[in-house]
Amino acid sequence: MAIDPPPPCRIGATDPTLTGWTHAEPLWKRAPKRDENGHPYCDFMMLAPGLKHRPPEEIARIVEDVRLVLTRFESLVVFADVNLKLNILWVSLHARPGAFSQIVAALRLRIPLFKLVSHHPEHWR
Repeated sequence: MAIDPPPPCRIGATDPTLTGWTHAEPLWKRAPKRDENGHPYCDFMMLAPGLKHRPPEEIARIVEDVRLVLTRFESLVVFADVNLKLNILWVSLHARPGAFSQIVAALRLRIPLFKLVSHHPEHWR
């Protein structure tokens, strides 16, 4: 009996025990860099200190919370990845005024564990 692959998903987790799938390629190869018109996407990274040391049920809940938050912004978010080995969340999105702030605020409100690490503010002007 063949098992169907998971449905296409823009939001992933790099721990197969949480999702049943994983990516073998490094993030720099998987994360999209430009849209179909050649415009660069904007990226940000958030750190989740100690995430990988939490109980599996709590990790699964946090990953689901990330998915729920980012789904609210599905017209903007083009890629997201939770990397449990590094305890980071990477998000790539279309550059739109205010989008970055809205997404980060929504993530922090739902999951206070996440801390903003980096972004490039010059891309937001």
